[in-house]
Amino acid sequence: MRVLVVEDDEGIADGLRANLRQQGAAVDVAGNVAAAWAALRAESFDLVLLDLGLPDADGSELLRRLRASPPAGVPDPATPVLIMTARDEVASRIAGLDMGADDYVIKPFDAGELAARIRALRRRSGGRAQASLRCGDLEIDTVSRTVSRDGQAIELSAREFAVLLTLMEARPRVLSRAQIEAKLYNFDQLLDSNAIEVHVHHLRRKLGDSVIRTMRGVGYFVPADTPA
Repeated sequence: MRVLVVEDDEGIADGLRANLRQQGAAVDVAGNVAAAWAALRAESFDLVLLDLGLPDADGSELLRRLRASPPAGVPDPATPVLIMTARDEVASRIAGLDMGADDYVIKPFDAGELAARIRALRRRSGGRAQASLRCGDLEIDTVSRTVSRDGQAIELSAREFAVLLTLMEARPRVLSRAQIEAKLYNFDQLLDSNAIEVHVHHLRRKLGDSVIRTMRGVGYFVPADTPA
């Protein structure tokens, strides 16, 4: 999951970055509307965490621009947005939601609640209601971040889990290496050219060769129904 945090308070931004990375997310931070808009035009994000009190403009201006983008344009106008602000008036919450925000939390907020709201938005954007993903005898629990096959727990590293979750959420679509990298790494991260291949190799060793398939010259995918 790729997340853009739009927050000018460095302490809050650093805390969110650390918390989200613990959950396996790739996190980029923008301190104002201009930087956030540039990031949204450069990359595809799964979620935007948006503060309203920004130094160059109100955060609602970014939301307005995003929702006004044409369907074929950049950025994606359907990108989920969760507003996080100290403005606790009911009228402010109503205005933000009516403008196109998907959810709203009041500062200070509990990290656990924020994580649960993010999981809910992710499920909603993926068109599913359950916290777990199943394919054949493979199950991923997105709350506990655990994986099992035929009821047997399988230990995965944080990055292996992120690769598997990305492919499971996209199945049966084929994702290129670049598309997977865009979901897992933020702007300032350096990675080896074969990092995704290495993670896929480890996943196949742990899960079996039937879970993740290769379309030569294109990328990787999880079949719609993974055989046992």
